[in-house]
Amino acid sequence: MVTTKRALLKARRRLRVDGKVVWALAWPAVALNGLQVINSLLDTFFVGHLSVNSLTAHGAALNVIFLMFSLAMAISVASTAMVARAYGADNPAEYREANRQCLSLSFVVGLILAAVCLVIAPLAAPFLVPAGNAEAATLFRNFLTAYAFGVPATAVFTTLSGSMRGIGDTKSPMVISGIQILLHMILNFFLIYPNGRHGFLAFEVPGLGLGLTGAGIAIAVSGWASAILYFIYTRRTKLGRARFQVPSMDWVKRIQAIAVPSALQSLLRVGSFTFFTMILRNTPTAADALAALRVGIALEGMMFMPAFGLSVAAGALVGQSLGAKDPNRAERLGWMAGHYAAIVILVVSIPMFIFAPHIATLLTGGDKPGVAVEAANYIRILIATEMMFGYAMVLIGAMQGAGDAKRTMWITIATLWAIRVPLAFTLTHPAFGLGSTGGWIAMSLSQVAQGLLAMVYWKRGQWKTVIV
Repeated sequence: MVTTKRALLKARRRLRVDGKVVWALAWPAVALNGLQVINSLLDTFFVGHLSVNSLTAHGAALNVIFLMFSLAMAISVASTAMVARAYGADNPAEYREANRQCLSLSFVVGLILAAVCLVIAPLAAPFLVPAGNAEAATLFRNFLTAYAFGVPATAVFTTLSGSMRGIGDTKSPMVISGIQILLHMILNFFLIYPNGRHGFLAFEVPGLGLGLTGAGIAIAVSGWASAILYFIYTRRTKLGRARFQVPSMDWVKRIQAIAVPSALQSLLRVGSFTFFTMILRNTPTAADALAALRVGIALEGMMFMPAFGLSVAAGALVGQSLGAKDPNRAERLGWMAGHYAAIVILVVSIPMFIFAPHIATLLTGGDKPGVAVEAANYIRILIATEMMFGYAMVLIGAMQGAGDAKRTMWITIATLWAIRVPLAFTLTHPAFGLGSTGGWIAMSLSQVAQGLLAMVYWKRGQWKTVIV
């Protein structure tokens, strides 16, 4: 009996310690994601006060932006896993070299992605912008052309941020990205609008009046500012001086074993989102639905903001625990972070559900009732399954922290391509009469499947044996 009580007390102390470690890494990542959500909401606010065609073009461009950003981040998944594993094993030479190799490769990949984005800009418009809307198609092309010049910077700063997470530093990325977001908003203010007084301001402001193109330039310039800050600051961390070098083939092979499945996962995820967008184009309220998709994603970001932070913490801690040869602690930390995410999402979702119409109206300038209604409908349907999506985010992040990107890729294939896309196509068909609502329902149900599959894979534990 005494032995049992001692074991229980020891387990409780261990859980308290683990809980503190999780939140110590998670809260800066949660704060960073909060800043990113605010950035997204303000971005939507700025663009939302342009024409409906600008908002439609911006919503359609999200497909390409998600693709570029996700591919640029693929190497950051490898940098977190490799740096965290070496850091847990107390091998400074290994994690510093891992950071340098990932950084060098990410810059090369970023240049390639920028060229691809420039090629995609004119070719994708006919497929993603509602047919016959020539103005929206032109805005779409101009925005993506400006955005493309910032893609290499995105690859660099996401990789350095991933390496910092690997050594347990989530505060520095929060500060640097906060500076980037502030600069982005300032540039939005002066690049998007012309000189004069605007409806939502009580005073005159100077501006270049570049509209949606100005929004693309703001993203690119703020991205390069962030990359430079990360590059300079890294030398103050345990990672040491960052530098570009010719990537070693041995390291390239190790990095690609994690980065390639992550990139394929990104392609599959963005591809499904593109197909989903094309499905929405054929609904009775296509223009409103596409515009609402941009607003709805920004609102949804407020709900899964805690899950993102906990996913970052779980990935770093799981990698470090495996490096320290403690897989049981890694599994325990993954479940703990997932439970925390679900609880916080539940709390955040309640007021979001209640005030969704008011928030959507505010973000769309108050003069686009169709878009506001669609956005509120989107967010309320997604709320029903957001807790399961929280589990999916955290456990997938934890598996990626272990270097297991292949299983997370299969989760993407199963939930997005076998469930979301075909279900959305079916439910939006005129025979059902659901229109865009059928698409929102398909998204919601696929989140349930994603959460369940992530739980099953995590429980099975094959991620514990992955070599990075």
